[in-house]
Amino acid sequence: MVNVLREFLEFIEVSRPQPIEELLRRVLLKSRQLTGAEAGTIFLVRGSGRTRRLEASNTQNDVVPLEPAQIVVPVNQSSIAGFTALTGETVFVDDLYEISGDVPYTFDPSFDLNLGYCSRSMLSFPLLNHDRRVIGVVQLINRRGRNGEEPLSFEAEQADLIVPFNHIVGSAIVRAEMTERIEAQNVRLKKRNAQLKVQREKIAALKDETEEAFQLSIRLLARAAEVHDENTARHVERVNEYAYYIAEILGVSKAFRNEIRYSAQLHDVGKMSVDMAILRKKGPLTDEERDEMKRHPVYGYQILSASDRLRMAGEIALNHHERWDGNGYPNGSKGREIPLAARIVAVADIYDALRSHRPYKPGFDHETTRKILLEGDDRMKVEGLFDPQVIDVFAEHDRRFDEIWKQLAD
Repeated sequence: MVNVLREFLEFIEVSRPQPIEELLRRVLLKSRQLTGAEAGTIFLVRGSGRTRRLEASNTQNDVVPLEPAQIVVPVNQSSIAGFTALTGETVFVDDLYEISGDVPYTFDPSFDLNLGYCSRSMLSFPLLNHDRRVIGVVQLINRRGRNGEEPLSFEAEQADLIVPFNHIVGSAIVRAEMTERIEAQNVRLKKRNAQLKVQREKIAALKDETEEAFQLSIRLLARAAEVHDENTARHVERVNEYAYYIAEILGVSKAFRNEIRYSAQLHDVGKMSVDMAILRKKGPLTDEERDEMKRHPVYGYQILSASDRLRMAGEIALNHHERWDGNGYPNGSKGREIPLAARIVAVADIYDALRSHRPYKPGFDHETTRKILLEGDDRMKVEGLFDPQVIDVFAEHDRRFDEIWKQLAD
């Protein structure tokens, strides 16, 4: 028996994983060789509950040629294969055309009629998985004698050669099916991943295009706000970089730094809603004109607050003229009531304004600008103006501001 087992397993197993169809072919062929059967079929159980059925997965016949055919048998007692699958019992039939009425199953001769073949004796045994559950049925037809006589009956000794191995064979089939499903799933996953990669690349390209268009729109909006002012396009670029640098020194998140880098340039966008004559007036403003000019933070917030992407820009626009001591405008906010981004831009904006030439003043060098920002002068009182933490960053790292000014000079 041990030698038979080794021979059987060596025949059906190969050194590499094999397709389930090939494994079933080898199992049926070896079962026929060990029992002398001239024909046979392997059925596999499919479905569950009331939908359980047997599907013919491999059919062999040494006497007549076989055409591919789909054979489905219900798992119930009406057929021999169904009875074996339902009960797990091995069935011997000496003459399929003379089945006793004492058994529940019958034989359907239509298969023989279609082939021009005569089935006589049959051995039907179950294939079991590791849980001893029936996962398939092997039917062997017509045991041949050595002298080619009429089909002989299958005996217990033929069943003894292979039936003890049914759980080993069944487990091998389960493994093969599982391996095949995994491989098929891997193929599907690889294909899906390839599709997802293409989609991600397309999305990334669209995102890049969208982001590029967004940033261009921001720059154009910032330049439009400066068109009637003394500032240049480079002014807003420099304010962006000063603000980014301060935020970096403060140790805020990368997302915050990136957002302030494009949001800072929109701090004066509200000037687009101020009367052009006021913006271009060379002399002193009247009280009414000054009040209107002081409305530009509110106008800027109204323009920007409708977009989630411009929320920080809206906060900067509204609050960059507020003072730490609460004496700024338009709302008189004080201390940490003022958003951090606006407190940062307040220092960046005034530094650049002091460095820049205006009709009413010269552009100051870095040292003079630093002294005014930290100590004030006869025109600008700095006590209570800036967030102490932000102005300390400037005081300790002011050389970088001069470098940015020179890199982005008008």
